[in-house]
Amino acid sequence: MGNGKACARYIRSMELQVISHPLVEHKLTTLRDKTTPSPVFRQLVEELIMLLSYEATRDILTEPKEIETPVAPMTGITIAYPRPIVVPILRAGLGMLEGMMRLIPAAEVGFLGLKRDEETLEAITYANRLPDSLEGRQCFVLDPMLATGHTLIDSIDYLLERGAKDVTAICILAAPEGLKNLEEHIGDRGDVRVIVAAVDEKLNEKGYIVPGLGDAGDRLYGIVD
Repeated sequence: MGNGKACARYIRSMELQVISHPLVEHKLTTLRDKTTPSPVFRQLVEELIMLLSYEATRDILTEPKEIETPVAPMTGITIAYPRPIVVPILRAGLGMLEGMMRLIPAAEVGFLGLKRDEETLEAITYANRLPDSLEGRQCFVLDPMLATGHTLIDSIDYLLERGAKDVTAICILAAPEGLKNLEEHIGDRGDVRVIVAAVDEKLNEKGYIVPGLGDAGDRLYGIVD
């Protein structure tokens, strides 16, 4: 812990990467603290996602570009076309979007709205603003909590079925149960990476991550009935 390195673990076709860095751990600790107010929580989420996104975009596709510096011509690199697409899962994923877009403002943005049925713990889709075809696209899914995994599974299914080249999910926290569900569901159907700040102990009887940080959406935006 705290050695400034990204730890990668390979699970069949799914790669789990836990980002170990003192700044990540410091910000995550403050996010977990129940006394942290919403304005501070929102700012810390933005900062934390910038750190996680740095690792998440390490393999982003690029292409050469001819430019002239004030001194001489050269060949540099630029983000390739088609541009990557960032997909925040409504509503809590919106709190992660600004941090990601600060890092790659050239990316496009789509939206998926999913909510959890509190009785079945299954994900229900209620909004979709994405292209019909994602052929050859790199997709980055933003969802703060990988708990049961149902929301992320449905989101990744949607992207892969529409031709996404590969999918990277950026989450603040994950539970072992959700990672297992995702691993079993994805199998060898796609190239999927999951980037997290930490893998916590377990889920409780209500499907919340323990020790976790509570309901990320409520802590970002307040409680909505």
